[in-house]
Amino acid sequence: MNDLEIVDAHHHLWDIERNYYPWLSDHPEPHFFLGDYSALKRRYMPEDYRRDAAGFRIVRTVHVEAEWDRANQVAETRWLTEVAAAHGLPDAIVGHVWLDDPAVEDKLAGHCESPLMRGIRSKPVTSLTPDMAPPDGPRSLSDPAWRRGYAALARHGLSYDLRVPCWHLAEAAAVIERHPEIPVVLNHTGFPWDRSEAGLAMWHEQMQAIARLPWVHVKLSELGLKDVAWTVESNRRVVLEALEIFGVERCMWASNFPPASLKIGYRDQLEGFLEILAGLTRPELEAVFHDNATRFYRLEDRS
Repeated sequence: MNDLEIVDAHHHLWDIERNYYPWLSDHPEPHFFLGDYSALKRRYMPEDYRRDAAGFRIVRTVHVEAEWDRANQVAETRWLTEVAAAHGLPDAIVGHVWLDDPAVEDKLAGHCESPLMRGIRSKPVTSLTPDMAPPDGPRSLSDPAWRRGYAALARHGLSYDLRVPCWHLAEAAAVIERHPEIPVVLNHTGFPWDRSEAGLAMWHEQMQAIARLPWVHVKLSELGLKDVAWTVESNRRVVLEALEIFGVERCMWASNFPPASLKIGYRDQLEGFLEILAGLTRPELEAVFHDNATRFYRLEDRS
């Protein structure tokens, strides 16, 4: 598969020596889903990414917001645009703006000054466990201000990267179905964190609830679990079920590097996905690893 052209639909870069990322410096994330992430508190730039991805034909990459200082969210997009000009990646940017911000329109316009801007990821407030009641306050999926900000994405021609625990997928679908004009991609295989039969049944049901919306895609990415090794056999089921639920035409592979490096190396992860998906035809593999992300993020439009 060394000749397979690959689009990495989700990765991060950061320069903690130059820029401010609270979660990587002075505001630790107490509920980080992979546990101790101290190994990530280092500079990670295009040369580091290319070293990790060596040996594969990575032809395009999509950078997803890395929780840059929320006091100046557009600055991350400006910095990444400079990085891309100097280093040749990323090829597209998914930025951040608080969707309940009264100035959301102005900030979206600021992001869109970059020719690489394609979408927004703004994580709504969610519950920590599936047995907790869904939050209904500010920045939750039920917040009217959040929903107004979500609707604004369409006016700027932007897609939305959805990142929530799987138990919020049906709730998210109820919002998303009101706006078929906004392309959506679900991050990280819907986070199948509970691999018990009951946990996987819940994940499967929730994935079906959102996959019924034909403009929603899914990233086959970030299968890492806290205190559990990344193996092909432990992840085969969720990848193949996600593929079955969404269909080949709505799935795209993504590395989520460097966070995924806490559990597995780039080569081992990508080769693991290729092993799991070995039953696909060559055109189907090209769809998952290249064509779908190219179309969704309009990568052919890069000037």
